[in-house]
Amino acid sequence: MDRSARLRQLLEQPGTFVKWLVFAGISGVLCGGVATAFYYAFDAVTGLRHANPWLLWLLPLGGVAIVLLYRVCGMEGDRGTNFVLVAVREDQPLRLRTAPLVFAATMITHLCGGSSGREGAILQIGGSISSKVGRWMRLDDKDRRIITMCGMSAAFSALFGTPLTAAMFSMEVTSVGVLYYAAIVPCVLSSIVGLWMAQAFHVPPTQFSLDGVPNLTPLTLVQVIGLGILFALLSVFFCRLMHAAPHLYDKYLPNHLVRAAVGGGVVIALTFLVWLWNPGTYDYNGAGEAVLHAAIEGQARPEAFLLKMLFTTITLGAGFKGGEIVPVFFTGATFGCTAAPLLGLHPSFGAGLGMVSVFCGVTNCPLTALLLSLELFAGDSYGMFTGQSLGLFAVCIAVSYMLSGYYGLYSEQKILYSKLRPEFINKKANEDE
Repeated sequence: MDRSARLRQLLEQPGTFVKWLVFAGISGVLCGGVATAFYYAFDAVTGLRHANPWLLWLLPLGGVAIVLLYRVCGMEGDRGTNFVLVAVREDQPLRLRTAPLVFAATMITHLCGGSSGREGAILQIGGSISSKVGRWMRLDDKDRRIITMCGMSAAFSALFGTPLTAAMFSMEVTSVGVLYYAAIVPCVLSSIVGLWMAQAFHVPPTQFSLDGVPNLTPLTLVQVIGLGILFALLSVFFCRLMHAAPHLYDKYLPNHLVRAAVGGGVVIALTFLVWLWNPGTYDYNGAGEAVLHAAIEGQARPEAFLLKMLFTTITLGAGFKGGEIVPVFFTGATFGCTAAPLLGLHPSFGAGLGMVSVFCGVTNCPLTALLLSLELFAGDSYGMFTGQSLGLFAVCIAVSYMLSGYYGLYSEQKILYSKLRPEFINKKANEDE
């Protein structure tokens, strides 16, 4: 190697480091700022819906409006978060118009009482903004992939207040079995800057305090493994429902306008059927965060997890926008709260395990789920996770990951390595359905 080549090699690492300091900062400010605006808009439409329950009657009209909005903008074939995963893996361009479209469509969905989350929208918003920044800056294809992950990390971190989880999720979700280690510095930095943007505008982090967290003993280990098995089965069921709903709509309601209107009507009908045994409740419309908090406190109706899955699959399958992860949290927490006492564990602890373990089962992201358990439950109970009790979360997450098979919420997620042995398999999630 000649002297000039050695000099270039010596300068490459610090030059790359400085470059990503700049670009991660830009992504963090832009995507964190938009995520902050998203949080306040989301909070406003949720409050408006709670104050005006009659808005639920507008859900079919809202679905039609979303379809027309995407059609006018030439994005009727939008596949949501799947497009972001393809952009990271294959450098497919993300249109900047994705950001305002999914922002507006998610607000319409929640204003009218559709059941969905918020993280799917924010991943698309962050990914599309940062992807466009990468193209404006004329980055090469590999760097454009990293800056897309930066945007995902910053937006997720700003919205949920979980910077480590956000960075790891962006690196882990695209290709199961492989981590994009080259993105670790930019993703972590953009997550932190995005979090700072949210904190500057007083966006509260998502945190919970658990009760009844036990010590790691042979008995609690067996109990937690039992719960992990149940969470894995629930994860598979959730994924299969999520993928079955669009197929059924395609078969019986191929017209997207009719599909959105009918889907909205079915959600209205289900809401009033729920009233028959639980009068006056709208627990399964919107994100359902009040029920989630109640489950963490140890209180959940035994049928809640099934109803939330049903409401969510009908809503998203019909073409409404939002995300699946908050409904996954709801489903995991309410199921864990119900199932844990049957195995001798505290319902609050079971709800916490359910949140992160079902999340792991449907996203195939065990390291993200473990960091999520630390950041979600880091409030007053942080001390519980500095010792052996964290091992119980790790075991439950690992069992859910292994036994949930090759299912996943995102059909474009690649499973590169087997969950059972060190074997390269390179298949898409749900490929064997």
